[in-house]
Amino acid sequence: MELFRGLVVISLLVIILLQNSSNVQGRYHYHKTKNKSHNKAESPVSPAPDNVPEPQDPSVPSSPVNPPQIPSDPYPNDPAGNSSSDCIFDVTSYGAVGDGSTDDTSAFVAAWKAACAVESGVVLAPEGYVFMITSTIFSGPCKPGLVFQVDGCLMPPDGPDSWPEKDSRKQWLVFYRLNDMTFTGKGTIEGNGEKWWDLPCKPHRGPDGEASKGPCDSPALIRFFMSSNLVISNLRIQNSPQFHMKFDGCEGVLIQQLSISSPKLSPNTDGIHIENTKTVGIYNSLISNGDDCISIGTGCSDVDIEGVTCGPSHGISIGSLGVHNSQACVSNIKVSNAIIRDSDNGVRIKTWQGGTGSVSGISFQNIQMENVRNCMIIDQYYCMSKECLNQTSAVYVTDISYRNIKGTYDVRTPPIHFACSDTVPCTNITLSEVELLPEEGELIDDPFCWNAYGTEETVTIPPLNCLRDGEPESEGEVASYGC
Repeated sequence: MELFRGLVVISLLVIILLQNSSNVQGRYHYHKTKNKSHNKAESPVSPAPDNVPEPQDPSVPSSPVNPPQIPSDPYPNDPAGNSSSDCIFDVTSYGAVGDGSTDDTSAFVAAWKAACAVESGVVLAPEGYVFMITSTIFSGPCKPGLVFQVDGCLMPPDGPDSWPEKDSRKQWLVFYRLNDMTFTGKGTIEGNGEKWWDLPCKPHRGPDGEASKGPCDSPALIRFFMSSNLVISNLRIQNSPQFHMKFDGCEGVLIQQLSISSPKLSPNTDGIHIENTKTVGIYNSLISNGDDCISIGTGCSDVDIEGVTCGPSHGISIGSLGVHNSQACVSNIKVSNAIIRDSDNGVRIKTWQGGTGSVSGISFQNIQMENVRNCMIIDQYYCMSKECLNQTSAVYVTDISYRNIKGTYDVRTPPIHFACSDTVPCTNITLSEVELLPEEGELIDDPFCWNAYGTEETVTIPPLNCLRDGEPESEGEVASYGC
């Protein structure tokens, strides 16, 4: 009997031990699942029981309220915690008022200097505020990963009368000598351009397209100068006094998901202008303005433009090039999957008489035209007045392809216009699946070609009977114009 009682006691002890072991294992699984929901960067392999992670302290923030998303960054949720709140420099903490009238320039400069000195620093202009700052140069070099994040509204003084006399009238925000910087946010850059457009010296365009008066100084809204590895994304940029965004002397630029807008008749308000800049991607953006949607100046190469919607505007332009007998070099430009609507031009190459250099390796493909004048234009007689003279030298235009260009055109001008230099012909122009129909009415003039050589791989609509076959006899001579 005593032996039986002993066995019962032992059995009860074993059962209790097994139950306690089961409860411990259950608690471990609970902690593991909870932690996984808060840490997406955790390895999918379950940790060993000895390495059960400690519960997170809810009082310690793991990331900023509006963490910057860098499109080119393959690790936007950095497990190392480089986007901690210690790296965010809120301009309101440096004295910015954000009431739309107080000058907040000094606060932005102070926040910039602090962010510039640390890796992955963030200058934050928070939402719910309207910050006014004067013409400012934000210069480097800075530590890598710097972010300028505008979630509120940022704007310059309201018009030329409010512009400080000591400030440059040619530019407002300048980013200079930077590497690995991002300009982003969900806010708005408001240019306050209307009073600049109304200056009597500005070239005003009437409804009939006629222009009057010459140019005068007005600030470009945003300028990147001598910088590399830049990302510009998500912002709304509007009503610039002159160019909305300008890149000069840069390399490695990613622009995506921007909204750029100004009125149709606002003078000289190019959306994005690049010059002396290489390796550029412009993607998935909406641009409507009073001048070129995107303009590409001399010294540009390896530019990829895709998924852009333009209009109203002056279209996507290469040039103008070769002004004042200068040398211009542009190569390897691709425009694809774009929409151009209600614009004075579609895709354009424009050069001045007397220039040298070359435009080569240009591809326009999969472009939808909607009520566009001059859908496809090469103009080697570009001139801002009637005083320009014909000259013997010219920028050499070669290796230009137009593929799958379809839609409608404004019948006031022919949809295709290839006016090449008398002495330096355009060569190796290729057309395939070009079908352009009148938006309304009938075509007044046939497509125009002058000294243009190339090939139609399919029948062009309307017929392009003026394109010359083969190569010009002077092909060897024009090769010397290359860059």
